[in-house]
Amino acid sequence: MTPSHLRRALTASLLAALVSVAPARAETLDKVTFGTNWVAEAEHGGFFQAVADGTYRKYGLDVTIVPGGPNENNRMLLIAGKIDFFMAANTLMSFDAVANNVPVVTIAAIFQKDPQVMLTQPDAKVSKIEDLKPLTLFVSKEGMGSYFQWLKSEYGFSEKNVRPYNFNPQPFIANPKSAMQGYVTSEPFAVEKAAGFKPNVLLLADYGFNTYSTLIETRRDIVEKKPDMVQRFVDASMVGWYNYIYRDNSAGNAMIKKLNPEMTDDLLAYSVAKMKEHGIVDSGDSLKNGIGAMSDERYTSFFNKMVKAGVVKPDLDFRKSYTLRFVNKGVGVELRPNKP
Repeated sequence: MTPSHLRRALTASLLAALVSVAPARAETLDKVTFGTNWVAEAEHGGFFQAVADGTYRKYGLDVTIVPGGPNENNRMLLIAGKIDFFMAANTLMSFDAVANNVPVVTIAAIFQKDPQVMLTQPDAKVSKIEDLKPLTLFVSKEGMGSYFQWLKSEYGFSEKNVRPYNFNPQPFIANPKSAMQGYVTSEPFAVEKAAGFKPNVLLLADYGFNTYSTLIETRRDIVEKKPDMVQRFVDASMVGWYNYIYRDNSAGNAMIKKLNPEMTDDLLAYSVAKMKEHGIVDSGDSLKNGIGAMSDERYTSFFNKMVKAGVVKPDLDFRKSYTLRFVNKGVGVELRPNKP
């Protein structure tokens, strides 16, 4: 063999060896669009974390998050086929979809506890939910159609003391004998900043209002046609939430602040701390089955409460609103510290 033939043979052997260890082709990522139901905030942090730290890409996904807002309706975009996944507020939205034959299904529940709270002033001497009854109650229109109906049926509340809540804390701050709705992750912080006092907080979930919150919805046709992609999106989102709650979440927070400059470091830190303190994301079934966990028993319990409260009809086939196919697999539990 001549020197030139030898060089060509060695080159061919080297190329063959390289081909054997290199990928056959560049990785193709599935493009996915996920719409939230509000502007970027800590309550969406795990999703932004999974984008920012590359978790979604590790699961073969190129995810674009479309933030919601007061003038946005990302759920309609899901129904219209413009986005692939949507972040629904709570289980009642899922029930409503079934009642109106909307072809969406819940595939995971990020919040094991709804963050809905009632706030009172420090001198109101409120230690349990029944103590709210004599107070002036600032409740939103949405609240009147959901949790307040449960308060009426479960605890005997009356609408006579209710006043409209327009997402302005000043009427509550001005009235020491009042209570105001809010989220445990935000309104107590805002009230303390504005009024200089730390409000008392009653988390409705701790008194039996056991809806799931911050749900992932998708269309039924996506579940049928792309179950592998759905599973990867759910799994990667769960990992994103473990990393956001328990690990370095600076990448996720940077993305949130870029999309929503009103978010401050101290508010983001407060929100995460409250999610951990109250077990909003990780408690109950999720401790064993992983973040995103759901159960038939929990859905049945909440449905029965809403029937009793007159919020949903008793003949609603609520089991069509969700599937357990993609959750309860313990994905990411190893990322949790020993004591959540």
